[in-house]
Amino acid sequence: MADYHDDLRLAHALADTADAATMARFRALDLKVETKPDMTPVSEADRAAEELIRAGLQKERPGDAILGEEYGVEGSGPRRWVVDPIDGTKNYVRGVPVWATLIALMEEGEDGFRPVVGVVSAPALGRRWWAAEGLGAFTGTGPESGTRIGVSRVSSLADASFAYSSLSGWEERGKLDAFLDLTRACWRTRAYGDFWPYMMVAEGTVDLCAEPELSLWDMAAVAVVVQEAGGSYTGLDGRPGPHGGNAAASNGLLHEEMLGYLGHAGTPGA
Repeated sequence: MADYHDDLRLAHALADTADAATMARFRALDLKVETKPDMTPVSEADRAAEELIRAGLQKERPGDAILGEEYGVEGSGPRRWVVDPIDGTKNYVRGVPVWATLIALMEEGEDGFRPVVGVVSAPALGRRWWAAEGLGAFTGTGPESGTRIGVSRVSSLADASFAYSSLSGWEERGKLDAFLDLTRACWRTRAYGDFWPYMMVAEGTVDLCAEPELSLWDMAAVAVVVQEAGGSYTGLDGRPGPHGGNAAASNGLLHEEMLGYLGHAGTPGA
């Protein structure tokens, strides 16, 4: 098995640099915010953070490709870094502290690219989560202060806590009824949103979560953390990994039951 210690250390260093830039502009009264063609916001801090991460990667891993939300793909090859400079930009620009920088390394294998390193850094919450293939998943303030984390052992939806981002996305995709049926089957539901519910699944404080539409940069880092914590991460169609354009994450014990509700619109619980 490959050794990803050095890549993980680099991802932490890149997150440190990004955190300094994003926190310096968080809640700034003169923060510049624009609307992208897809009608989502982007701030000067998003762009600055991605530029810093790219510069660090170009220096330390010049042979690796980079995919970022703000500046697209650069380079090619069997190793690709995937970056979301601020996951939760809408929170960021409103001063809500639930946002994070997501940094992942993906490697090409027999079944395509898979995430092997992930760092999720939420400086406004004072939290960071990280994982690497074969090394486990951790949380703390940095690599020297990590505590290993693992998913819950809840095995019944009636006892499960389910997290999601919003209702509108499920409605737009014709899955609102199935989604609501799942929420009724669960003990507790909360709309935490963005990266956070996936980290809660990895920590065992939430048992399952799902989103109907996502990009690779939203998923690559969180996927490896969930998986290394012992959980399952797939698309709503059950395809493993962060490649389906949507996501379902769980402690593993509840995964197939969740997909029975959300994977097939109109046949909840099938």
